Amino acid sequence: MRRFLKQYIFFCLVVFMTFNSHAQFKDTSKWKALVALGFNSPSTNGFIEGAEAQTINFPTVNLGIQHMFKKEYGIKLDYGFNRFKINEVSPDVKINYSRINAQFVFDPTEYIGFLPVRLRTILHAGPGFSFVKPLSGLSDNKQSYLNLLGGLEVHYAIAEKVSVYIDTAFIYGLTSLDDYDPVLSGLGAFNGSVFNVTVGLAISLSGCQFCD
Repeated sequence: MRRFLKQYIFFCLVVFMTFNSHAQFKDTSKWKALVALGFNSPSTNGFIEGAEAQTINFPTVNLGIQHMFKKEYGIKLDYGFNRFKINEVSPDVKINYSRINAQFVFDPTEYIGFLPVRLRTILHAGPGFSFVKPLSGLSDNKQSYLNLLGGLEVHYAIAEKVSVYIDTAFIYGLTSLDDYDPVLSGLGAFNGSVFNVTVGLAISLSGCQFCD
């Protein structure tokens, strides 16, 4: 009887552990946090003539949270911060450009087929809102407008729950300088688009079902 009881308990433990691991697998890696740092290049036609920014500017910071409904697709909400330095006006004149975007995420890696196991590609795109705030005494000249963002990420898994990635993204401003009057509103305007390149970490928050 005692031997039978031990066998029964052992059987129950095996069943429980199998079920539990299966349940964890089903609920893993649906959520990821993304943190990235890099540089930006704003479009020159988004500035008032004679007050353009440098071609390459630092920093660009992106912070996001991603939820995958399936292994191939999901959604992402992210915040981005860019700083531009104006060339000619004054070495102290800078512009803070921030944005928030809701994006659709698609992972075509399985359809590509020839990539290494640790490597994944992610396409992302979606609408958002941009906020422009010039500094150095021009902070009252704020602007805001809609944008559309599209980008490509390449992820490389360095651990079960962590991957490093590079992201190239283009943020198209749904605006133009025609919407901005420098005589009335002052200098420090940016009504244009931005190209970003960032490198960061993607960290799984709920296990490893979809780990890279």
